[in-house]
Amino acid sequence: MLGILVITGPIYLLIALGFIGGRLGLFSRPDMRALGKFVVNFAVPALLFKTLSQRPVSEIFDPGYMFAYATASIAILLSAFGIARYAGGKDVSFSALFGMGMTVSNSGFVGYPIVLQWLGPPAAIALAMCMTIENLVMLPISLALAESGGVHGDTWRRALAKSLGRMLGNPMIVAILLGFAVALSGVSVPDWISRAVGLLAAASTALALFVIGGSLVGLEIRGRLGDVAIVASGKLLLHPLAVLAILLVIPPIDARLRAAAVAYAAAPMLSIYPILAQKYGQEGFCAAALLVATVASFVTISAILWTMSAVLHWVP
Repeated sequence: MLGILVITGPIYLLIALGFIGGRLGLFSRPDMRALGKFVVNFAVPALLFKTLSQRPVSEIFDPGYMFAYATASIAILLSAFGIARYAGGKDVSFSALFGMGMTVSNSGFVGYPIVLQWLGPPAAIALAMCMTIENLVMLPISLALAESGGVHGDTWRRALAKSLGRMLGNPMIVAILLGFAVALSGVSVPDWISRAVGLLAAASTALALFVIGGSLVGLEIRGRLGDVAIVASGKLLLHPLAVLAILLVIPPIDARLRAAAVAYAAAPMLSIYPILAQKYGQEGFCAAALLVATVASFVTISAILWTMSAVLHWVP
C-alpha cells in the first residue's frame, strides 16, 4: 500500500496546492477557468495527438477495452437514471444528472496523472479510448436524457443529435481523430511540430491537477446529503466495480489496459459537472457531489490500485 500512496500522494498534494492558492486569493475563480481552458483546449489535446500519432492503430484501439468501459458505463447510467426517476420520484433532468455523476470520469485531470505514474505509457492509450467513450457516448446520452425533460420539450433523439454535434467540435475529440488519421496514414509529423506538441503535452498533468484544486474553492456541502453520498459512492465504487465485472467475463485483454480501465472509472466525476447542471438548476447539488467525490477519491483510488496490484496481480 505504501507504494500506491507514493503514486497517489503527490497527485492529491498538487490538488491541495491548487485549493490553497485559490483559498488564499492568489488565483481567482476566473484565473482557474482560464487555466482550465488552456488545459482542455491545448494541453490535453496535444497529449492525445502526440500519443496516438506515434503508434500503430493496432496498439491504440482495443475493442475489448472499449466494450467493457462503454457497456459498464451505460449500464450504470441507465440504472441510476431509472432508480432516481421511478424509485426516487425525481424529475427527468435531475435523474439524468444523477446518472451522469456516477459514470463520466475526470479522466484527463485526475485519472491520467495517476494512471501514468502507475502504469507508464499505456496510460495515454487508455486515456484516448476513455475520452472517446465519454465524449461521444456518455455525455451525449446523459445530456439528451436531461434535455428531454427540460422546458424546451426536446425529444431525446433531437437532444442527442445536438449533443453529438457539439462534442464533435471538442478539441480533445478533434485531437483523437487527427491522431488516428496520422497513425493510419503512416505519415511522420515534422520534428518542429512534434516538439511544439510535446511541450504543450508536458504542461497538462501538473496544471490540470492545480486547476482541480482551485475549482473546489467555495463549493459547499448542503442539502440532499443522501443523494450527494449516493452519487459520490456510485462514481468512486460502483462504476469501477462494473467495469471490473465486465472485464472478468469477456476474453482477456492486456493486463495493464484492464487495470487502466478500472482506474479511470474510479476517478471522480468531470470537473465541469456543476457547469453542465446550471441549465437545469442543479449546480449546487452537483458541486457538492463533485467536492465529496474528489476528496474521498484519495482513499478509494488508493485502495482500488492496491487491490489490482496486490490481489488481482494485474500490475507487476
